[in-house]
Parts: sequence; structure tokens; C-alpha cells
Amino acid sequence: MAGSTINTPSSSSRPIMIDERQRSGSEADSIGCVEVLATVCSIVLMVLTLPISLFLCFKVVQEYERAVIFRLGRLRSGGARGPGVFFVLPCIDNYCKVDLRTVSFDVPPQEVLTRDSVTVSVDAVVYYRIRDPLNAVVQVANYSHSTRLLAATTLRNVLGTRNLSELLTEREAISHSMQVTLDEATDPWGVQVERVEIKDVSLPDSLQRSMAAEAEAAREARAKVIAAEGEMKSSRALKEASDIMCESPAALQLRYLQTLSSIAGEKNSTIVFPLPIELIGPLMNFTSSLGVARTTGPVPHPPPPTMVPSSSTSTSSPQADPGHQAQIEYHQHQQQLQQQQQQQQHRSRHHTSGERKRETEPNPLGSISMYSLSSAEDSALCSPTNRVARFILDL
Repeated sequence: MAGSTINTPSSSSRPIMIDERQRSGSEADSIGCVEVLATVCSIVLMVLTLPISLFLCFKVVQEYERAVIFRLGRLRSGGARGPGVFFVLPCIDNYCKVDLRTVSFDVPPQEVLTRDSVTVSVDAVVYYRIRDPLNAVVQVANYSHSTRLLAATTLRNVLGTRNLSELLTEREAISHSMQVTLDEATDPWGVQVERVEIKDVSLPDSLQRSMAAEAEAAREARAKVIAAEGEMKSSRALKEASDIMCESPAALQLRYLQTLSSIAGEKNSTIVFPLPIELIGPLMNFTSSLGVARTTGPVPHPPPPTMVPSSSTSTSSPQADPGHQAQIEYHQHQQQLQQQQQQQQHRSRHHTSGERKRETEPNPLGSISMYSLSSAEDSALCSPTNRVARFILDL
């Protein structure tokens, strides 16, 4: 029709496509012919060399193995052979055994920089097995070496997205994440990663020291809190016990007797004299007053004032001079003060000489201390009650 156009492929592209199809078809035909010819020759050779050729034609694989057979470099149809006996033609067939058991390997320690910029050394263990023997042989040159390298890189990549605290506390989650990542990457190779375990996490020495100090401080803080709580509870219990004992005097007496019995049961050289509780209070008051009197000493009595005779002018004149009278009173007061100081110095000298004499004299009682008392104090301690108190104080 006039005015209409038909889009047709160019004449240059159509011959190229036809040539490629013809070439691939001719190659397949030639390979098929060569394969048939080689197969016939191999069978003839096997028949001629019977029964020796039987040892070369029949192979055995174990239950945990599979055999991938290639004939003239081409993968034979039917998949992997095994377990048991399979047949191969000599000179044209070769095979490769694949182990289906689970294999484990150690990932070398990897220096990993975590997300919070901490360098740690981590190693792991990977468990894998062959799921598809054909892909494990055809798709990858060395599935074992490739899986090892991939595990090392995956370990660094996964740990680089985690903090140090997550790395130390969430190992199971990190291991599961690594297992999923490795399984997806090795699936085209026919390898199935079953398990990944992180073995050890090595921290720098400085970081270990800081973490140990932090943990020690936390433990000490918890110990102090526990000790404070225990002391608070014990204080409350003691307060309740003291309130109950104050309400009942018999309980206080019973506690006193229990203390005496516990002291008497111990093997020691201490002699305990039980005293009634009613005597302890007055005895303590008496000893305190005795100590105060011993330290202060007798209070000196002021001497009687000395009368100074008035002068002739005072008798002659009915009204004495006020200034002259004030001077006389001042001189009298000064004389009284001097006399009091002399008496105190004399008494202190007498007291010190008496103490020195007592120190030089031998003490027949040994460990019993001698009290330096004045004559008034000695007379006050002559009663039997005071002697008993003094004996208790010496003990």
C-alpha cells in the first residue's frame, strides 16, 4: 500500500543471529558425535580388558559421600551418584567425591573496631555442610576456602555495627545474625551454614583495668549499702529490745545474770565480783566526787585582815583625808594577796615532797595503785564502805 511503512529488521543483524544459532548447533552436533565415538571406543576397550577393567569401571562411595561424574568435561545427567556402587567408563569419565558431613573451622582472631570506637580482638567457630554437591563442585572452585574467607569478612562487618556492651552481653544475637548472613551468601555454592559461635573477645589491657576498677567500685558501693541496711535493722532491733527491757526490770536483771554466766564460763584469769545494780549508781557518784576532790585539792582560807593603827594625824583630826584612807586600804589588800600566795606555794611544796616519798617507798601490793590523799581525805575513807569502794577501784 502506498504511504505505509513496515519496520523490518536490518539485513545485517539477521545473518549474525542465524550464524550464531548455526554455530552452536554445529558445536553440539560435533560434541555429541565425539562423545558417542569415545563411548564406543571405551566400551570396546573395557570388553577387551576384561576382567581387569571391572576394577576400573566400578566405584564405591560411602553413605556420607556423593560422586559428581563428568564425561569428557560435561556434567552427566542424573545428578550426583551414591551412596553405594556406581559405574564409570575408563578414559572418558572422571568423578569428584563430596563429603556431606558437617565441617567446622576456626575463624582467626580479627581486629574489629566497634561502633563506639573500641578496638577488640574476636575469634569465632563456624559449622557448615554441603547441601547441594553439584553446585559445590560446579559453582565455586574451592568451597571450603571461600567459606573461610567469607566468614572472616562477615565477622568484621557484623561486629562493626555493635557497641562494646552489646558485644559482651548479646553474643547469641550476634552469632545468629552472622549465621543468617553467611547462609545467604553461601547458598549459591550449595553450602549451608548451620551455626556460628563467638569464642573469645580480647580487650586491651587499659580497657580491662578501667572496667575492673569500675566493677570493683560498684561492688564496694553495693557492699556499703548492704552493710548500712544491716546496721539500720540491727539498730532498730536493739532499740526495740532496750524499750522492752526498760519496761520490765526483771528482764534487765535476767540479762545481767546471763552476762555473768557467760563470763564465768570462759577460761580466763579475770575475777569478776558480782555487785547489785542498785550499788553501781551511788558508787560511781562517790568515785567521781572523790576524783574531783583529789584533783582540785583543799581550798585555802584567806588569812584574817591585819589591822593597821591609824596615825597621830587621824586621831588629832576628826575627819581623815579620803586619799590617804584609800592608800591604806590598797596596801592592806596587797599584803593579804602576798600572804595567800606564800601559803599556797608552801602547801604545793609539801604535797610534792610527800608524793616523792611515797614513790620511793616500795609498794607491797604490787599492781594495786597507791593514792596520795591528804589527812582529811584519809579520815574520810576510814569507813568500811569507802574501803570496799577503794578496793574495787584498785582492781
